[in-house]
Amino acid sequence: MGLDITAVIVDWAELENIPVLGRESALFEAADPDDYDGALEEGWAWLPPAGGSFPSWCARYEFAGTLGSFKPHFWAGERWEAMREHVPDDLRSALDTFLAGLLRVPPGADDVPPGADDDPGDGGAEPWYDAMLVYCPPPDVPALAQAWSAVGPRLEALREPFNIHAAAPGNWVGRFEEFITLLHGWAEVVAEADRRRWGLIGLPI
Repeated sequence: MGLDITAVIVDWAELENIPVLGRESALFEAADPDDYDGALEEGWAWLPPAGGSFPSWCARYEFAGTLGSFKPHFWAGERWEAMREHVPDDLRSALDTFLAGLLRVPPGADDVPPGADDDPGDGGAEPWYDAMLVYCPPPDVPALAQAWSAVGPRLEALREPFNIHAAAPGNWVGRFEEFITLLHGWAEVVAEADRRRWGLIGLPI
């Protein structure tokens, strides 16, 4: 079995009301309540008004075509690395900013190449941070939203460099359409977090 990811947006004020040592378990319980059957294939599993056991301070997003696996996200990052030097500078900078806030190589992930960086790069974070695949407090979300505003209207400019330098049909995120679909999913998550002034977390479930 490979690594999974569940993206949630979180009301940070509510999260900070939970004792630090209890935050990780509270997030896991909030994102995956006992009565959630996981039948939704794409989109928001919950948005207010609350349904089922989802709390009012947490909303979960399901990425299309991933079945909850982290592998498509990892390989989206690899496809970007393969093509990024062939993308116009301003577009490359914006997408670098967007993806750097969302995708990193976690310790123990499947398909991680030797020597890949698994350091979250935030030595001042709370003790449970290392268990998260994404950790983006509310002050960091607007920069991601702004980066996407520069990327979103120009996605078609990525098609040719992707097809020439990154395409791998039959493999994870091997087609341009799969790459774009995943980007759109993250853009939806960022946009909703930004609208609410919430944070964004990727749980390994």
